[in-house]
Amino acid sequence: MNLDLVFKIAAAGIIVAILNQVLIRAGREEQATMATLAGLIAVLMIMIKEIDGLFKTIKAVFGL
Repeated sequence: MNLDLVFKIAAAGIIVAILNQVLIRAGREEQATMATLAGLIAVLMIMIKEIDGLFKTIKAVFGL
């Protein structure tokens, strides 16, 4: 895992946390929950891409 990936995930977490708080303070709890879920899905998509790359590397190393 490279440092760039760590920063991407951290940035997404910070943005989601701020957005969540802004929406909650505006009385929009449902939208805050949706924003949190969207952030989680975005991070999961990043991780799936990285895991796919890892598996492709493993397949290439072992000639599978």
